[in-house]
Amino acid sequence: MTSPLRLCVRRADTPLPGGICAEVALRIPSDVAIIEEAVELVARHCFATWDAPRRVHFRLRVALTEALANAILYGNGEVEARMVEVRAECRPDAVHVHVTDEGPGFDPATVHDPVTPDDLEVPRGRGLFLIRNLMDDVRFNPPGNSICMTLRRA
Repeated sequence: MTSPLRLCVRRADTPLPGGICAEVALRIPSDVAIIEEAVELVARHCFATWDAPRRVHFRLRVALTEALANAILYGNGEVEARMVEVRAECRPDAVHVHVTDEGPGFDPATVHDPVTPDDLEVPRGRGLFLIRNLMDDVRFNPPGNSICMTLRRA
């Protein structure tokens, strides 16, 4: 069986426009079984030229896993015909990872904080909580179907 992942990697000896040293683009179907392989591919290419500590590898992998799971389960509703796009920009000072699904989006401000006493039993919001606490910056596009996560190298 061939992998359903579509990977494109661009590397540059000198930074590309915007200071990008490498760019990783990946398209995957909405299948949670593919998440681990997708995370491994993106992480391997992002850290190929960066001797990052293990904790930084961990932070990127967990945040990307959660973002992909949210895109597949909630954004695309696990409809395998819908795709999730991942784009990672590896820069000298940071890694920016964009995850975009084909769903209608959501308002991230409406997601409950899972550590407040009233919301401890609510089964949603934990993935976004992890992402926000592991990454240095997290932003969403206006419809809410794309997240941009930044992990600084410092």
